[in-house]
Formats: sequence, C-alpha cells, structure tokens
Amino acid sequence: MFFVRTESFKQFLKFYPVISTLVAIHIIVFMISSLSMPFRELIVGSNLPILLDQQYWRLVTPIFTHFEPMHLLFNTFSLIIFGPALEVMLGRIKFILAYLAVGIMANVVTLFLAEMTYAHVGASGAIFGLFGIYLFLLLMRPELIDANSRQIIIVIIIVGVLLTFRPGINIYAHIFGLIGGLALGPILFARYKGHFRI
Repeated sequence: MFFVRTESFKQFLKFYPVISTLVAIHIIVFMISSLSMPFRELIVGSNLPILLDQQYWRLVTPIFTHFEPMHLLFNTFSLIIFGPALEVMLGRIKFILAYLAVGIMANVVTLFLAEMTYAHVGASGAIFGLFGIYLFLLLMRPELIDANSRQIIIVIIIVGVLLTFRPGINIYAHIFGLIGGLALGPILFARYKGHFRI
C-alpha cells in the first residue's frame, strides 16, 4: 500500500524530489514569515491588492504559505503522504505543473467568489487538487488503485470535504481545488499505460 511511508529520510529525498522541495519551501516560508511582518503581508492571498494593484503573485504565494504551526503540519503531512504516488505516476514535471495549476485555480476562484477584503494562505487548494486527481482515478481508472488504497482515498476525500465547512477555512479553495484535480485527471492520464499502480 503506497500511502504507508517506509522510506528513510535520505531515500525520500532521492525518490520524491518535488515533494521534498515543496516541503522545504513550506518550512522556509513559515520561518521567514514568522520573523518578518513585511514579508508576511506581501505573500498573503489578499483579494484587495490583487484587484486594485494587480499584485498577481498573490495568486501563487499562498500555495506555499502557512502562518500557524498546525496548519503547516497538517498540509505538509498531507503532501508527504499523498503526493509521492502521483509524483511517481506523473513524473516530476507533470506533477509540479498539475500541483501549481490546481493551486492557482483555487486561488483565482477565491478571488472571484470571496468578498473583496478576503485574505487567505495555505496549500489546501493544491492538496485538494491531488485528492481530485485521486477521485478521477477512483472513478475512471480504478485498475490503477488497489482495494486498500481505494478505501483510504474515499475516507480522506469524505473527511476532507466535511472538515471544509468550518470557520476559518477557505471553502472555495477546497471545493474548487478538488474539482480542478478531477477535471485535470483525464488530461494527466490520457496516455498513462499503467506501469505503476497505487
């Protein structure tokens, strides 16, 4: 079962360089933003500066940004558990492009649907995009997922969606990240021959 991590730290870095890099960026950004308030304010996904001052980088930076330790821990842990299988299946370039695409899409939807003064951070939109890709596999390419992994995916998606509707959660990023991943699935796996199964 591929969702159980058995690699050593050194092996993980070698086998999953994209995930490892994303985790390192999470930690570095968290540390810098904890020490520098100007930096912190510059990377928030704040709708008002995007709309009024064209600060479009704010559609990207929230994907790597966490201000609370538990938020950082939860999203980073989710990435470590659920990212590697897709990095292996898709390859490094396709994986990072898909991850960024769903994360940015979730932030763009937030820009248009949330109020002008709304501000947010977190990799949740991109991570829910990964869940959306798994949902595509579950529905359309079930032969690529073993029975135990299917059960885990179903439970994680259900729990993730239910936990979305809590105070302080960017509902738009979660829901549209999931939808974005589901929509990308057919493109990402159009030519996949099934040489690796989860």
